[in-house]
Amino acid sequence: MAYAFANIAFTPSVRNQQDKNGSGGYAKLLTADRSGGDILSDRERAFIQECDGFYQATVSETGWPYVQFRGGAPGFLRADGKNAIIYADLRGNRQYISLGNLTADNRIALIIVNYPRAERLKIWGRVAVEEKPSVPVTDWPVGAERRIHVTVEAFDWNCPQHIPRRLTEEEFGGEMALLRAENQQLRKQLNENQARSR
Repeated sequence: MAYAFANIAFTPSVRNQQDKNGSGGYAKLLTADRSGGDILSDRERAFIQECDGFYQATVSETGWPYVQFRGGAPGFLRADGKNAIIYADLRGNRQYISLGNLTADNRIALIIVNYPRAERLKIWGRVAVEEKPSVPVTDWPVGAERRIHVTVEAFDWNCPQHIPRRLTEEEFGGEMALLRAENQQLRKQLNENQARSR
């Protein structure tokens, strides 16, 4: 059994490019002595639950990829104990391109990035859509039209080399508060100095 993501991603044309460009060593991931990369560990589960956004790719019936960003408060994307990922599908611009694509082809790819830590997790899976029940249920997120269940088939941690370091306003909040306080103190000193020199 090959390493799960390599089995999906390393097609003959990909292998050809790897060989042509000096990356032939990746062939070892396709051998029978390599396996894994298909069952989420605690590391992946924690990373998923901490995220506040991810990119998802689906493919249309015309063969075109469609990439969309999904965001929310940490915890809106959840990993459950059945090697699945679940998120609430909230109403957006009502084009339903991802949803339409997934009804024709349930394959999905996710890229989850933690910019401050320069970590990136790629996930391949298959989707089952759960429409909003007619009777209210306690764990149904407010505003959700449906839930998307992604059964994980493969994942891979990506190289951090080219991930830019970015912080959200919340992550940068402590630093900003210190800078604002320092700025106020400097302005106060400047005003006092200007008042004395008049």
